[in-house]
Amino acid sequence: MKKSCLPLLLLPACALAQVSIESPKSGWRNSAGSVEQYSQEVNYPASSVNMQRGQGETAQIRGRIAAADKSKPGKLIVNGVAMPIQLQEDGSFARPYSFGAGSNSVEVRAPDGRSRARTQFYDGYSGKTRSRLRVVLSWDSPGTDVDLHVVTPTGGHSWYGNRILPDGSGLDVDVTTGYGPEIYSSPAPAKGNYHVYVNYYGGNSEQQVITLATVSIISNENTPSERQQTFQVPLRAAGELTLVKSFVYP
Repeated sequence: MKKSCLPLLLLPACALAQVSIESPKSGWRNSAGSVEQYSQEVNYPASSVNMQRGQGETAQIRGRIAAADKSKPGKLIVNGVAMPIQLQEDGSFARPYSFGAGSNSVEVRAPDGRSRARTQFYDGYSGKTRSRLRVVLSWDSPGTDVDLHVVTPTGGHSWYGNRILPDGSGLDVDVTTGYGPEIYSSPAPAKGNYHVYVNYYGGNSEQQVITLATVSIISNENTPSERQQTFQVPLRAAGELTLVKSFVYP
């Protein structure tokens, strides 16, 4: 016979996690004049993705998943692209994010997937820089360090040791504690060949033999010509460097 949950007072673990999104808020907004820093400070060793002090509300994803299993990440879905979101001891989460002008959606799901919250907003600042190429790396194991490397047609190489390139593209954070995401964005991608690599820098291989990395490549986000591609790559040994995708933009 299938077990059923007892009343909440008797068995609190059966209660559904409560998901709330504090930022961004639903509705219309104009982000003109807001402080939106793309590249975030990274401290080593890091315990989580750090939100830079002074970061504007319009460039944050922040909230809480109460009564959730903190040993597992929640799921964050931004404009249709899924990625993990690490939870702190109190269930809170926070991440910088560079949203484009126009319509944007954010959904957060509890680790077990049974509870979720969603917000939709429209940024009316027409002068806002839009990410025309975005590469999102995430992975499925805690305590691991997987790095994103993007080589551009002009010979630029964006990685944790050289995060921002002269053309304004770059990597937002270096996540060393598991899950990610690490995001490369370019407001004005050069035309030509791009190469996307992931490097399994190191991790807690005794707990999980294989780490599964997920890479999503999004071009012309939130436009009629938007295109998304997602690839999954199994990583087995520290030091392993894998070419995920070579592609031509546009």
